[in-house]
Amino acid sequence: MAFVKISEQPSLYDDLEKKSVHEILTDINTEDHKVADAVQRAIPQIERLVTGIVERMRRGGRIFYMGAGTSGRLGVLDASEIPPTFGMDPSWVVGIIAGGDTALRNPVERAEDDTEQGWRDLQAHAVNDRDTVIGIAASGTTPYVIGALRDARAHGCLTAAITSNPDAPVSEVAEIPIEMIVGPEYVTGSSRMKSGTGQKMICNMITTATMIRMGRVKGNKMVNMQLSNAKLVDRGTRMVVEALGLSYDDAKRLLLLHGSVKKAVDAYNQQHQ
Repeated sequence: MAFVKISEQPSLYDDLEKKSVHEILTDINTEDHKVADAVQRAIPQIERLVTGIVERMRRGGRIFYMGAGTSGRLGVLDASEIPPTFGMDPSWVVGIIAGGDTALRNPVERAEDDTEQGWRDLQAHAVNDRDTVIGIAASGTTPYVIGALRDARAHGCLTAAITSNPDAPVSEVAEIPIEMIVGPEYVTGSSRMKSGTGQKMICNMITTATMIRMGRVKGNKMVNMQLSNAKLVDRGTRMVVEALGLSYDDAKRLLLLHGSVKKAVDAYNQQHQ
């Protein structure tokens, strides 16, 4: 049976240029409501992936996102948010986009068509069999991603694919295919819309669940966040106040001395045992 890209099928809406702004926004919102349900149906596969990532990360493994275009940008975005949110070194979760950092802002012609370049880009990070490689491709046919997953799996990495099409070629090369079927896009083929939204949701789920299981969250607090601005210092100070019952000023001094909520609370508790 021929592979059909549901994500490339004609939009359920037509004559978009004749619609009012209100109609356009309402239609887009109607379509966006479908995304969370599509992600929910993929939870068993996401759970399997997170369980595998945690087991490998506890042995020093890392996460690599691979993608092109919108998919690549979303992987880089999620990876870039892990150090400030959870205090992890940037090398633990890495986003790689076809065409390199230039492609974050500008299209790089034919970068996604190279089947071998993805693995070369991974080798630059000395990828090994404790690592996890997650390919993101709405179409499910991106050669850059397919090649990277194929070679990563052959070298013992845990591999997963996030796609918007069932039985896609990228699913065939990944150990854990995550197929998030959101249907045709509002603007036909514009995978930056529902597909991109769903990809972002799944990436959030993968890394947030992993970081919680890795002990980077206490209760429901980001106790390892980087104190990179006044807002986060204030948030961290209030966490220390809540945890230890100190005055705001004492909590702030303790926080800034140790650099994170977790370190500040642990140091205080050890000192007062």
